[in-house]
Amino acid sequence: MADAGRRRLQGIASMSRRLLIILGLLAVVFAVLTGLAVRRGILSSRPSVEQTAAVGGPFQLVDQAGRSVDQGVLKGKWSAVFFGYTFCPDACPTTMFALGQAETLLGVDADRFQTVFISVDPARDTPARLASFLATDAFPKRALGLTGTPEQVNRAAKAYHVYYQKAGEGTAYAVNHSTVTYLMTPKGRFACVIAYDAKPEEIVAKVRAAMAQGSSAQSC
Repeated sequence: MADAGRRRLQGIASMSRRLLIILGLLAVVFAVLTGLAVRRGILSSRPSVEQTAAVGGPFQLVDQAGRSVDQGVLKGKWSAVFFGYTFCPDACPTTMFALGQAETLLGVDADRFQTVFISVDPARDTPARLASFLATDAFPKRALGLTGTPEQVNRAAKAYHVYYQKAGEGTAYAVNHSTVTYLMTPKGRFACVIAYDAKPEEIVAKVRAAMAQGSSAQSC
């Protein structure tokens, strides 16, 4: 009887250990999938009404020429505002390529449109680095690259409800970040979200729909 009791207790202990291992593995998998979803914009491609109602605001940054700029750079043009970083291996070049194609497809309307690339990696993205990145032929020709101190970048990201977080150590770290693009009116107000992976034609359709509504557009 004593041996049977010990075997039952051992069996229960073994099952508990296996259960803990399984739960631990599930937690790791969930964390990884969540991180990938955030990085690719799956969890942030449709911000809530409360978020988008307050998208944008004052910021103080530096452009790719080293000039100090503020939110006034958005005035007078329809602006596609995207937060990324120049060492980004996928989402950033993909988005910039799509915006470059959209700029071409806009034709004469392209003079009323600009891309604003705000770095979430101020430690590495100097103005010179941004200038080199934006010089890529397939990227938008009418593009501003903005960077600043960590505090300045953080304030700008908060104004646009943008998530970003350093991942890894050393000089080859990555930065997980939101991947949506915000279309802002020539008055610097939020118009609509351009989802990650939107095709150039879809971007153009949104931009033209917003232009048709005018500077007070709130959706497109």
